[in-house]
Amino acid sequence: MSDIKDVKKVVLAYSGGLDTSVILKWLQETYGCEVVTFTADLGQGEDLEPARRKAEMLGIKEIYIEDLREEFVRDYVFPMFRANALYEGVYLLGTAIARPLIAKRQIEIAAETGADAVCHGATGKGNDQVRFELGYYALNPGIKVIAPWREWDLTSRTRLIEFAEKHQIPIAKDKRGEAPFSVDANLLHISAEGKVLEDPWQAPEEYVFSRTVAPEAAPDTPRVIEIEFEKGDPVAVDGERLSPAALLARLNEVAGANGIGRVDLVENRFVGMKSRGVYETPGGTVLLAAHRAIESLTLDRGAAHLKDELMPRYAELIYNGFWFSPEREMLQALIDRSQEAVNGTVRLKLYKGNVIVEGRKSPNSLYSLEHVTFEEDSVYDQRDAEGFIKLNALRLRLLRRRGG
Repeated sequence: MSDIKDVKKVVLAYSGGLDTSVILKWLQETYGCEVVTFTADLGQGEDLEPARRKAEMLGIKEIYIEDLREEFVRDYVFPMFRANALYEGVYLLGTAIARPLIAKRQIEIAAETGADAVCHGATGKGNDQVRFELGYYALNPGIKVIAPWREWDLTSRTRLIEFAEKHQIPIAKDKRGEAPFSVDANLLHISAEGKVLEDPWQAPEEYVFSRTVAPEAAPDTPRVIEIEFEKGDPVAVDGERLSPAALLARLNEVAGANGIGRVDLVENRFVGMKSRGVYETPGGTVLLAAHRAIESLTLDRGAAHLKDELMPRYAELIYNGFWFSPEREMLQALIDRSQEAVNGTVRLKLYKGNVIVEGRKSPNSLYSLEHVTFEEDSVYDQRDAEGFIKLNALRLRLLRRRGG
């Protein structure tokens, strides 16, 4: 536990839900400190004004509620998608990529308000505690961190509700029962974990999904869309230029209606255990396919293959919470350099859970019909291949002659 006497003011990442409302009151009681609440709109699709009203009711004077959707997509989601980042080959890192932005704003608000501590509501078993706290310490090495789930004795939902009732913290009727699963949401994705999903053999029920229709229930007519890229970032859908957040929201809507973006995975958490999660990332799934398609035209083979080799390391850094590390920033510089000529348009067909690339074009294309054609050409001498093959085969022939 942080030294109680030392904490004078704390910035709490506050959603207004049961957990963080209890945390708010617990901070006031346990640390006797002033609390500043910070609520971020990252596109989770909730009205945030109730969080303001609840914070006011609990006596909070400094309340920050901020719309960070554009910054989230522009400065975090899009740079990550330039790398085609997938954790363990499947996960599009929807929760992980939101944490550094929340941590950054908490540290900035702490500086603005003179707070000497920050607090999050992540549990002691998951990845988010690591992501938040690595972000805090990277940006302010001297900040005090309070993690209630590692400190208090409110270890069950019953105890949380009892604490809330004792301190007259209002609880919505639908929050009194045990939640069927834990949810995290932002503009990139929504995740469901725990409770009814803990058995990896049991398929998730349809009620788990909220952003995508079942592929079987998707329209029988395919939807064809075009996405335009500039320097590796999407800038337009079907010829309409959109802001980063508006573009991702548009892709979410179109892809979700066509049953795209569902993932059911068992992942390796940074803390060492495995967890089963059911994630929906409709727009991101389409965006990944489109970005790889435009890169296939515009990236040199060596650059493309190097990016693919580095991608798992980059994805792991984000998953583990090292967004503000020098190695992630170094990799980002390399990735961003590779995107300078990644310009053009991709046409995709969306159909019953599938994303099918139909076409791609670019003013910076490296695709040469003259060189690749099966018809007669005047730019490539096929006899050159003989020496190329023999030089590449030389070590193999020497090895075989030796009997290796």
